[in-house]
Amino acid sequence: MNVTEKVSYIKGLAEGLGIDDSTKEGKVLAAIIDVLDDIAHDLEDIDDELNDVADVMTDVEESLCMLEDDIYGDEDDCCCDDCEDMYEITCPACDNSITVDYDVISSGSITCPNCGANLEPDLSGLDDEVEEPEQE
Repeated sequence: MNVTEKVSYIKGLAEGLGIDDSTKEGKVLAAIIDVLDDIAHDLEDIDDELNDVADVMTDVEESLCMLEDDIYGDEDDCCCDDCEDMYEITCPACDNSITVDYDVISSGSITCPNCGANLEPDLSGLDDEVEEPEQE
């Protein structure tokens, strides 16, 4: 359950309990719930904008990597050697995109940082070239 849903639940509880907003206490609770609702919507907007920024940063990193490859001609010198081992997962519950490395994705279970849903990525589509790190 995300923050907006939790605030909606609290609103429903307040309405269900019949909190009278003509009383001093009722006015305070109604104002607190309104502020929580505003904060929840602002957080949702910030999360959307942050996802957009993350997408742009990923695009910039990939473009820089391709540019360095064109200039230096050797993929081994690429600034983002680790970007080849990064995977993007979309949460089916909230459509939030998460970028994780091979170690995280191979752990079998990931918690969505946006909504808290438990994600179990399908590893069958990974390239055969990806090798697990050697155990020392």
